[in-house]
Amino acid sequence: MKRLVSMMLCLTLVSSCATYKTQYVSFKPPEAYPNFQVVAGAPMAAEAYADQSVAAEAFGFDIRGAGLLPVQLVIDNKSGQTMEIVSGQTFLVDDSNRYWNVMENRAAVERVEQYTASGAVAAGAGKSAMFGAVAGTILGAAIGIVSGHNVGEALGKGAVLGAAGGAVIGGVQGGSDREQNYRIADDIREKGLEGKVIPNAYLANGFIFFPGEAQSAKELRMQVREKESGDIYTVVLKLK
Repeated sequence: MKRLVSMMLCLTLVSSCATYKTQYVSFKPPEAYPNFQVVAGAPMAAEAYADQSVAAEAFGFDIRGAGLLPVQLVIDNKSGQTMEIVSGQTFLVDDSNRYWNVMENRAAVERVEQYTASGAVAAGAGKSAMFGAVAGTILGAAIGIVSGHNVGEALGKGAVLGAAGGAVIGGVQGGSDREQNYRIADDIREKGLEGKVIPNAYLANGFIFFPGEAQSAKELRMQVREKESGDIYTVVLKLK
C-alpha cells in the first residue's frame, strides 16, 4: 500500500507537466449576461477574457501571453436572416478609451503558432508516455485491489501495461511539438467567429480575438450585417 501511495504521488508530479489539451468553454444564453441586447430581433451578449489566469483556464494555455485578448460572443439569431460580424467596424475599447481592431483569425493563429513554437507550451511524446506508464501502474494496482489479487503482482503487471499504453498515448495523442502546435492553432480557428456567418435560427457562440497589447476591456463596439437585406446595425456591449 505504501508503494501505491508513492506511485500516486509520482503521478501527481508528472501530471503537473501534462501537455496541452483542447478546452471547451461553456456559455450562457444571451439573456443571462448583464450586457444582453436585442439587435434586429437577435438577442446577443459578450464576455471578455482579459484576466490572464481566467483566459488560460478557458483555453488550456496562456493565450494572453501569446498576444491575444479573447472576447466571447453569444448570438441567438432570431432575425429571420443570415447574420455576420462586420470585422472592419468592430472594436474593443479599453479602460483608457483606446480602440483596438479585430484580429483576423489568420493573424490570431500566427501569433499562437509563434508562441507555441517558442516552447512556451509543454509538448512532446516523452512526457505523455511517462504519464501513461505511471497511470498504467496505478491502474494495475487498483484492479488488483478490487479483484482481490496480490497488490505487488498487480503493480508489476500494471507497470508493463502502462509502459506500453503510455507509449501509445504519448506517440498518438501527445504527438510531436509540431502536431501539438497544429492542434492549438486549429482550436483557435474553430473557436473564432471572425469571418463566419450565423444562419437564421442558430444559437452561435465563439470568440473575437483582439491584440494582446490591449491590457483591459471596457466595451465591445460591434457592427452586424444581415446578409440578405444588407442592413447594418451597430451595438455597444459593456464588458465591465
